[in-house]
Amino acid sequence: MDISRAEQRILHLLAQGGRIELERDETRTIINVYCVTRDGWRASGLNIELFRKLKRRRCIASNDGKPYRITQRGLVLVRSQLDNR
Repeated sequence: MDISRAEQRILHLLAQGGRIELERDETRTIINVYCVTRDGWRASGLNIELFRKLKRRRCIASNDGKPYRITQRGLVLVRSQLDNR
């Protein structure tokens, strides 16, 4: 399965130890998503549509209410690069 450049970028950040955090309103509807790197910085390029696409493809998952992380399937889909950029 081929994935887009934006998906590739987010999966690389997650493979290096990043996470995806959600911001919800009172009705538990997702209003914003953030990709946080392993260093604690917010990475740009992640929106709700891209988040849903990664979740639909089962590249990311959340366990026990924790932030979303990359899955084994996501690791297989991400292309390895020498400098991970």
